[in-house]
Order: sequence, then structure tokens, then C-alpha cells
Amino acid sequence: MSILTPLLLRGLAGLAWRLLVLCAIHSKPPEQLRTMDVAIGLTSCFLCFLLPLGWVLSHLESYKK
Repeated sequence: MSILTPLLLRGLAGLAWRLLVLCAIHSKPPEQLRTMDVAIGLTSCFLCFLLPLGWVLSHLESYKK
């Protein structure tokens, strides 16, 4: 182990602590999600994940050839 290792770790721990305190000071309570926000999120999840999966599963027989 190098002589500089404890100093480096102490410096990184101090930096992490300062960032944590800074984030805690400037944070605020989360906003409530509106119905439209939830609908957009669910629709985008459906389009991004379930639609391509459905396409592959429906064309699985043609992929086997």
C-alpha cells in the first residue's frame, strides 16, 4: 500500500460527504404525479418493451426457418 492511499481515501470520503450534504440542502419534496404523467409512462413502457417482444413472438415460426 502506498503512503498516499490513506490520504486519497480520506479526500474521497470528504468529497462524498460534501456532495451528500449539498444534495440534502437543495432537495425538496417530490411532486405528485398527475394522471397524464402516469399514462405517458405506461404507454412508453408498453411501446418500448412489450411491442417488440410481441412482434418477435408472433413471427417466431418464420425466424426458425
